[in-house]
Amino acid sequence: MTEQQQHPITPPPELVEQWCRNWTHAHGDIGVYLATQAARWGADQELKACEEWLPSDLTINGESLRDARRPKPPSLAEQALTVLEQTMVLLMPVTGPEKIKRFEAIRTALERLQELEKGNE
Repeated sequence: MTEQQQHPITPPPELVEQWCRNWTHAHGDIGVYLATQAARWGADQELKACEEWLPSDLTINGESLRDARRPKPPSLAEQALTVLEQTMVLLMPVTGPEKIKRFEAIRTALERLQELEKGNE
């Protein structure tokens, strides 16, 4: 293909320039970062096309196409609960009842935070 015949799913040059400006060393290798951004952009274009083609009220098991293909990342509370569970499993053999009570207090607080997060959605 020549430059005049750009593939329709190729990100616009302005968007690629924006990604380059937004990249920092914290994102890791720039090639991987740009490839990831381009893959996300392409997947979003594909999802948008599917949503335009399918009936807007289509759901399967109560879940829309967008919800199924773009699940929300775990909340901070969900992440913390997972780490807490992992930590408890690792430390259980060497902890006493007092430490278990502390873990349970943290778990209770995190579960409450999770409820509050769900209420704010």
